[in-house]
Amino acid sequence: MYSCKQRGIALLYGVFCHAAFALGIAAMMLGLYTGLEVGRGTITGIAGGVVDGVLVLQFVVIHSFLLSARGRALLARFAPFGIGRELSTTSFAAIASLQLLLTFVAWSPIGPVWWEPHGTLRVVMSVAYAVSWGMLLKAMADAGLALQTGFLGWGAVVRDRAPRYEDFPARGLFRYVRQPIYVAFALTLWTGPVWTPDHLLLAAAWTLYCVAGPALKERRYRAVYGDRFERYRQLVPYWFPALRKLDARLLD
Repeated sequence: MYSCKQRGIALLYGVFCHAAFALGIAAMMLGLYTGLEVGRGTITGIAGGVVDGVLVLQFVVIHSFLLSARGRALLARFAPFGIGRELSTTSFAAIASLQLLLTFVAWSPIGPVWWEPHGTLRVVMSVAYAVSWGMLLKAMADAGLALQTGFLGWGAVVRDRAPRYEDFPARGLFRYVRQPIYVAFALTLWTGPVWTPDHLLLAAAWTLYCVAGPALKERRYRAVYGDRFERYRQLVPYWFPALRKLDARLLD
């Protein structure tokens, strides 16, 4: 189905994607844990705040655009030799990872440390931070780890098969809340133990996106899955988890 050249390109895209993914996540984990004090940006004063604001917004704006119909069409042209559409999920994951890496590496710390726990409280907050990341990993696995990490696209081409997309997720954490990835992502923003003006700016802005942004994805799901997703939407809350899990048989 695919030529050696196409599979070779897919493999290179995969290596780049997963390297970017690892670096982006590592930068975010360290940045949030330290109150963004480890950013390597050197711009100070009002200019530093403006640049940091741009870093916050670039993730929101570009991420939202790439989830739109026009953005997906653009992603389908990101790879050569006629496999751009197959590698669109890989390209999306790579771009999102590079955006995270850029945000936390280029960040210019603009304020002093407001509060930092010590002793037992530091341990408790560190555990809460780790649990938030564990929840994010669990939510990504429930949504399909191959899709979330970009493996789905390049892995299919390398194995000489077309990418196979699963149904919308309604298992695991998705049986309690429709947007567990965004909920967990927001929790990582607020459980980092060191608080600075930088941390508050980023946490507030990206939490707003975590609440509003998934509406674009749900609009696409309604168009693709119709009544099945509408039933799911009526049975499972959008952002605040239900106490009882969804009975998947109700979607049939």
